[in-house]
Amino acid sequence: MTDQQKRILDRLRGLCSRREYCVADVLKKATDGLEGGHAAAQEVVDVLVKEKYVDDLRYASAFARDKSAIQGWGEVKIRYMLSAKGVSRDVIDKALEEIDQDKADSRLEKLLQNKLKSLKDDPQCRLKLLRFALGRGYSYDEVNSLINTLLK
Repeated sequence: MTDQQKRILDRLRGLCSRREYCVADVLKKATDGLEGGHAAAQEVVDVLVKEKYVDDLRYASAFARDKSAIQGWGEVKIRYMLSAKGVSRDVIDKALEEIDQDKADSRLEKLLQNKLKSLKDDPQCRLKLLRFALGRGYSYDEVNSLINTLLK
C-alpha cells in the first residue's frame, strides 16, 4: 500500500467512525482522493470493510430507520434510494424489516390527516392526498384504503 493510500485510509477511518457510509460512497471518496485510481481505491475500501468501518447492512438499517422515523418516508422510497446507492436487494430487505410498521402506519395516517385539513372543500382532495402519499414512498394499496377511511 502506498503512502497516498495510507493517508486516504486514515482519513476515511476518521469519517467512517463518525457516521455510517455505504461501500459505494466510500469507494467514491477513495477514488476522488486517489485521483481516479480505481484499483487502489478498491484496496482501501476492502481494508475498511475488513476492519468493519464500512458495512452496507448497518448503513441501510440506519438509513431506513432515520428516513422512516424522521422524514416519514415509506418503504418504496427508501428502497429506491438505497438501491440508487448501490446497496443490494437482500440487504435492503433486511434493513426494511427493522422499520416499526405500526409507527410507520400511524405516521402515514397523521400525515394524511394534516394534509386533509389543508385541502378542505377541494374537489380533487382524494387525488391530491393519493399523490402526496405516493410521493412520500408509500404503496398504493395501503394509501388507498387509508384515504377511503379518512374521507368517510
